[in-house]
Amino acid sequence: MNFTQNHKINQVTEQTLVVGIDIAKRKHYTCFVDDRGRMLKKSFPFLQTNEGFESFYQLILQALREFNKTEVIVGIEPTGHYWLNLAYFLDERGIPLVMANPLHVKRSKELDDNLPTKHDAKDALVIARLLKDGRFSYPRILKGVEADLRVGATLRSSLVEEQSAIQNQLIRWLDRYFPEFVRVFPSFGKMAIAALEHTPFPHDLIGKQPDEVLELYRKSEGLKSPQRPKAVKLIDIASSSIGVTEGQKMARMEIATLVRRYRQLEEEIESLTQELTELVKTSVEYQLLKTVPGLGDATIVDLFSEIGSFSHYQNPRQLIKLAGLTLRENSSGQHKGQKRISKRGRRRLRAILFQVMMPMIRHNKAFKAMHDYYTNRKNNPLRKKQSIVVLCGKLLKILYAMSTKHMAFNAERMMKDIPRLEEAS
Repeated sequence: MNFTQNHKINQVTEQTLVVGIDIAKRKHYTCFVDDRGRMLKKSFPFLQTNEGFESFYQLILQALREFNKTEVIVGIEPTGHYWLNLAYFLDERGIPLVMANPLHVKRSKELDDNLPTKHDAKDALVIARLLKDGRFSYPRILKGVEADLRVGATLRSSLVEEQSAIQNQLIRWLDRYFPEFVRVFPSFGKMAIAALEHTPFPHDLIGKQPDEVLELYRKSEGLKSPQRPKAVKLIDIASSSIGVTEGQKMARMEIATLVRRYRQLEEEIESLTQELTELVKTSVEYQLLKTVPGLGDATIVDLFSEIGSFSHYQNPRQLIKLAGLTLRENSSGQHKGQKRISKRGRRRLRAILFQVMMPMIRHNKAFKAMHDYYTNRKNNPLRKKQSIVVLCGKLLKILYAMSTKHMAFNAERMMKDIPRLEEAS
């Protein structure tokens, strides 16, 4: 689909019924206007139910006949997830759905009445008039594998976030009852979790022999060979611990609950990751992306969950804009402001790109060479973070080219396409 502004403006003609909808949880407001923004039907509500959707659809068909229109375009201001049900309903009936930027809606409220008044009926009219000017974007209505990947990746993200919260609670518990524990186990590996399960307090270790402690740890699920030196060191520091000794009855229940939940989350995340990996492997693009050194299965799953198939895009610049990596500038007259990324896009996609770029710089010789060039060139050298931003955009362009042209990654060809890198080497 062509995403140029002219195409959006041309899409609204004299034969187009423009419908603006202000989305809410239970009741939406909608307004009908023509291609010049003249109100055809005053704002009215309809419910977030099947009956409400059907009545809204019938009113659209009625308006098409009444005002001699042959086309319809429906636009919304996205509010959380409440628009999804309506989006799928309209998609099944072949009605195109577009989105008005909430920031544009907010700044356009006073154009008609010069009043900062805000209510749902007014917002629906503002949205409709933004649509007739072509000020909208096209949402992706996810289906099939792409929908499953988005839901699964979101679930995994929430589980990882919950696991981090549990980990922080474990650290807080240790700070109170066994602060020396982290000197032996700086991270929560299998042996550390086994130790917290069987010997969470210092007095649980005092008087015990290393072999006796190791035998306890072997009872833990997934730990067959606990390390003897760590057990010896843990017993040694337990004798001089400054941990709190009061309230340990409830504290033992607390640590047992935290350990149990931590293990449960680990299993759920691992199982979900395997399911998502199997899903993404059904895509032809997966095999191409696997040829990029530094891109693992988890990263590919995250990229597909945010972007979907690269074939849906006309130009890699759309991907850069989707990630919020386009540059913005604040200049006026003699003042030349510093350029920064817009951050107007999918925040999670931007975070994924930043996270993957660090191992890419270490393990991918082409990206490492580009990073070295950008940060060490004589003219206008970039700071490391600036270079990473540039390389994130470069990665999106490369992945787009690989997917649309069905080509594997080639580091030599990538570096050859940039003569300045050859000159610098």
